[in-house]
Amino acid sequence: MAEASGTRMNTREWLMLFSLALVWGATYFFNEVLLRELSTLLVVLGRLALGALILLAVILLRGVHLPRSWRIWGSFMVMGFINNVLPFTLVVWGQNHISGALASILNSTTPLLSLFAVRYLGDGEPITGLKVGAILLGLAGVTVLLGPEVTGGAGWGLLGQLAVLGGACSFALAGVYGRRFASLPPLVTAAGQLASGAVMMFVLILISPVPWPRAFPSPSAWAAFLGLALFSTSLAYILYFRILRSAGPTNVLLVTLLVPVSAIILGAVVLHEVLMLRHLAGMGLIAAALLALDGRLVETLAPKAPAAVTKKSGGRS
Repeated sequence: MAEASGTRMNTREWLMLFSLALVWGATYFFNEVLLRELSTLLVVLGRLALGALILLAVILLRGVHLPRSWRIWGSFMVMGFINNVLPFTLVVWGQNHISGALASILNSTTPLLSLFAVRYLGDGEPITGLKVGAILLGLAGVTVLLGPEVTGGAGWGLLGQLAVLGGACSFALAGVYGRRFASLPPLVTAAGQLASGAVMMFVLILISPVPWPRAFPSPSAWAAFLGLALFSTSLAYILYFRILRSAGPTNVLLVTLLVPVSAIILGAVVLHEVLMLRHLAGMGLIAAALLALDGRLVETLAPKAPAAVTKKSGGRS
């Protein structure tokens, strides 16, 4: 098992990270479908509420007990705000004004922001040139991968970009804060976080002038809600807290570099979209960044230092 403050993950953790990227890769698509009919706050509320209901049902069926400590539920409320309510609202609102591709690039700054959050707010993990360089390389790969799709957006594009960057900062802080749940099962932590976030969103909607839909959501909107809640939220956060507990906040947030890759691959497999040369080039840069962060390839290629030759005291060379 990887050290929480280290940079190396084992094979199981890498597989979980790729699985998390796969289920989160569809989030931007689901958001775009839902925003055609619903407001930002209603999309976030529906995602959190349905996701919480799914996980609470699983907990009930498995006979798992939820914590009764008010201190733990207070921590769930904080986590639900900085990992769900605030970043989801900022990112979804931002997608009203910028393209999903640009939003995913801006969200890919999360692991870089996490390095500073862990260094100054967490366990003091040092910020090395290799980590910064590898994450910047991955960010460049995401930019190349998405290419011309980055352009586009309404006149409020700058505010939309700042909103998504604010969401990335919140995700980075949540990665540090979430380490306190290491002793709890990931299923319980995910359910507590989502339930707390859903309650806060419901209260926020009650006190906000939210435009309610004029018509009942269409079947496609309900299908998007179900996919968003079941895969991109419930399953995703179980994986998220498992990786966070074993590999640490910086490693789990590397998923933001992989989400655009999974979105492109899903488009090619499901929608039969064409893979272009820039897609392959971007994926190559991201793969190189992840290999550098993993550390094993760097150690293999690095020249070995010669063993020191010891001399006996008073002996001849």
